[in-house]
Amino acid sequence: MTPTENALLAELTQLAETVRQMPTANPKPSLLPIFARLDELTHQLPRSADPQLLHYLHKKSYEKARLFLQGRDAENQAGNCGHQH
Repeated sequence: MTPTENALLAELTQLAETVRQMPTANPKPSLLPIFARLDELTHQLPRSADPQLLHYLHKKSYEKARLFLQGRDAENQAGNCGHQH
């Protein structure tokens, strides 16, 4: 994995953990900084990056992107766009 992909995975993992804690968090954390960082990292990926990863990130399918980066893409379900993974 590239350094940018590693950073993306770290942010995606942080997003998943923050969302998981939302029901009991007081005050509620803002997800905007995480989303901004994900957008920044997505733009840093080269055009030669895996097209599936780029698809997930551009469609804001962050859970699918996290599973992909964890080598768990087979767990992803088909989305509304018709892509299986």
